[in-house]
Amino acid sequence: MVTSPSHPRVLIVSEHASLAFGGEAALPLHFFRGLFRRGVPVWLIVHERTRRELEELLPEAADRILYVPDTSLNRLMWKLGARLPKQISYLTFGYISRVASQRLARQMARDLVRKEAITIVHQPIPVSPREPSLLKDMGAPVIMGPMNGNMSFPDGFEGSVKGKQALGLFVGAGRAVSSALHRLMPGKLQASALIVANDRTATGLPKAAKGDVLTLVENGVDLAVWSPPQPETAPNRDGTRFVFMGRLVDWKAVDVLVEAMARLPQDIPATLEIIGNGPMRPSIEAAVQAAGLSDRVTFAGWLPQSECAKRIAQADALVLPSIYECGGAVVLEAMACSLPVIATAWGGPVDYLNEECGILVPPTSRAALVEGFAAAMTKLAADPELRRRMGEAGRARIVAEFDWNTKIDRILEIYGRYSR
Repeated sequence: MVTSPSHPRVLIVSEHASLAFGGEAALPLHFFRGLFRRGVPVWLIVHERTRRELEELLPEAADRILYVPDTSLNRLMWKLGARLPKQISYLTFGYISRVASQRLARQMARDLVRKEAITIVHQPIPVSPREPSLLKDMGAPVIMGPMNGNMSFPDGFEGSVKGKQALGLFVGAGRAVSSALHRLMPGKLQASALIVANDRTATGLPKAAKGDVLTLVENGVDLAVWSPPQPETAPNRDGTRFVFMGRLVDWKAVDVLVEAMARLPQDIPATLEIIGNGPMRPSIEAAVQAAGLSDRVTFAGWLPQSECAKRIAQADALVLPSIYECGGAVVLEAMACSLPVIATAWGGPVDYLNEECGILVPPTSRAALVEGFAAAMTKLAADPELRRRMGEAGRARIVAEFDWNTKIDRILEIYGRYSR
């Protein structure tokens, strides 16, 4: 690896850096890998639990990765949290574990800043704008993000998500005490720059933060993985294949897709493949059977990323009815594969889609969401040329704005602005 003397010397500090974990955990890995391959002198401090994956993915960068040990406290918090719903676990026992790991990571980072003459420290996750950080007094400027969050459920869905009231109480309590926690852990208050994905997220930042607020959408796409099928491998079949990819939890609203499929005109052949697993799978399977859709709706379960990319590329359109989607990386991945997207007009998909590359359905009520998805799916199923135009427009937008190479260009500009 050849480095340039003009490059900043970068340290990325993160709880996780993993494609296997999915979600925000992939962001630090993309930043680290992209910078390393550019020849930027970059180091990564990450938790021990991702060691095996990183050693397999990036053996050439082994000497640039330091691991925070997995402590007995981490293991205890994981066991206790496993008994709770995922989001409540994340906000309680998971939070204790993250703080404990970040304390160890902070000391490791301070030592590395001195040893390697680091000029910029970057904390990409957690993406929540409200979660405090311990990365202060690092000996180098600190930037955080891109963050994305400060979400709420649409007004028309107050009673449609199981456990929403309990989750709302936890989230509300967390927001109420966040100011006090930021004083105890003032990393965000003292950071040189806070990067946010959108205006909604910016309003969730601590009011006492002193750093610049910059905008950069957090998700990106690896075009080496997500791409349209080659002409010789393009599907040749009758009917339209819709695909959903994500965890089967209630706020993903996959039950909306089942009802929408049942409303499609009988003379328009269409199928739906559901990729992913989760606690709602049994109830969704039951709904499919009750609606008489067993021959049109299939469940693929969890699949590795490479197989997901193949399945997405072979589909005709992505459908994402989620009512609580901060980011929605799957939207970008489908666009990269030249698929049109039908999504709820709420949260992350609004940042990515426009009328040229997809259809956004307003979540005014559950009934309206079902009707809107049914109408949009009917429209795309009946018009292959429209699907082609939308898919090409989406692919062009990804290449221009969301390719990880483009994002690395942008983050290097930000580093250069603050690197000491």
